[in-house]
Amino acid sequence: MAFAHHKDENLRFEQQVLNAEKYVLPFLQPDFEPATNQHVLEIGCGEGGVLKPFLLRGCRAVGVELVEYRLQLAKSFLKQYLDAGQLDLHCADIYHIQPENISDGGFDLVLLKDVIEHIPDQERLLGWLKRFLRPKGLLFIGFPPWYMPHGGHQQICEHKWLSLFPYLHLLPGKLYPNVLRWCGEQESTIQELLQVRSTGISIERLESIIKKQGYRIVRKQLYLINPIYQFKFGIKPVRQLPVVRSIPYLRDFVTTCAYYLLQPM
Repeated sequence: MAFAHHKDENLRFEQQVLNAEKYVLPFLQPDFEPATNQHVLEIGCGEGGVLKPFLLRGCRAVGVELVEYRLQLAKSFLKQYLDAGQLDLHCADIYHIQPENISDGGFDLVLLKDVIEHIPDQERLLGWLKRFLRPKGLLFIGFPPWYMPHGGHQQICEHKWLSLFPYLHLLPGKLYPNVLRWCGEQESTIQELLQVRSTGISIERLESIIKKQGYRIVRKQLYLINPIYQFKFGIKPVRQLPVVRSIPYLRDFVTTCAYYLLQPM
């Protein structure tokens, strides 16, 4: 029972725009104030919805996306900014891009919104992204922790109960893919879910990587109810309780979204 936004690109784009406008931008402030002199890079930009509020405020932006058809959608949705020379879009692996080829002096802000959980070797990634940041540049990471109820992205399943079943992705060993096959999921969906399983990241692992790679946490916010659920399901976001967000490991199981703003030390 894949949800409407999984199949409707226009809806997905609008949800990204609204979430970035109402929650991502306020989270960044006052450390980052979008303006015409700011340069922004988004890794895994998809349809480009997260970038639009930055473009509306005059930022110069670059989007990098691996999936060609999603990048083509971004080119359609953001055509006016491409035509004006305010936006560049690249279908590429970020590791195959040199900073000097897409920017003049680096970026004030790099965005990783619902992307880091799909990228292998996140420690390497955070180290690599330092090359793209200007002095005092900032890195934003927003992601669903792996151990949260739908951290395996099982909501993309066609089977109604599988798509709603919490913690399904934590089934051990081969039991997880076998359950997906028994319920009739397509092999392409199963492989996508297994890929997420191989790269999913917890709050604890991210904070360990942040420390190892020499970043400081400027700000973080954990959510019991993910902000984007407001636009997907009509459910208002709820910040995680202080007592819960202070308990390592336990918080991973009951936090549906984490926002981090980082700066290299």
